[in-house]
Amino acid sequence: MKKGLIITIAVVAAILLWGATGYNSLVSMEENVENQWAQVESQYQRRSDLIPNLVSTVKGYATHEKATLSEVIEARSKATQITVDAKDLTPEKLAEFQKAQGELGAALGRLMAISESYPDLKANEQFLGLQAQLEGTENRITVARNRFNDAAKEYNVKIRKFPKNILAGIMGFDKRPYFQAEEGSEKAPKVEF
Repeated sequence: MKKGLIITIAVVAAILLWGATGYNSLVSMEENVENQWAQVESQYQRRSDLIPNLVSTVKGYATHEKATLSEVIEARSKATQITVDAKDLTPEKLAEFQKAQGELGAALGRLMAISESYPDLKANEQFLGLQAQLEGTENRITVARNRFNDAAKEYNVKIRKFPKNILAGIMGFDKRPYFQAEEGSEKAPKVEF
């Protein structure tokens, strides 16, 4: 009788220990995913913060390009209005966020193309500095997105593998979406001179 009780207690203790350590590891991984998401948002915010300075600089040289400047301002406004909570990151919300950021990127591309028409603007130190910062920020965004995808992958694998999938299901740990390539990005842009 005593031996059976000791074995039962040992088995229950082992299951509780496994559950506690498994839960703690899932929490750590979930926090890492949320931290990586915060890094992505931080880089997008950096880009948004640079845009008013860039628009102001271009405005002084390209006063008749108001439509493009307005597009950039409007796209920035849309992009900054869409916020996604890392704890409630669904594929739909991520796609909406990514679409708004893609529209902003496209508008910025058109703004940068304007600089080709204005030799004085291309030589302006402030514009060149802002352009370099923006290029650096775009690279940082790519790195942050890749790190987020890596963290989400590691987390998703962990919550889907047996026996952690049982614990994850009981404790409400859900799969996280990934950043996807934008539609049409598989085709190289056509450059003509």
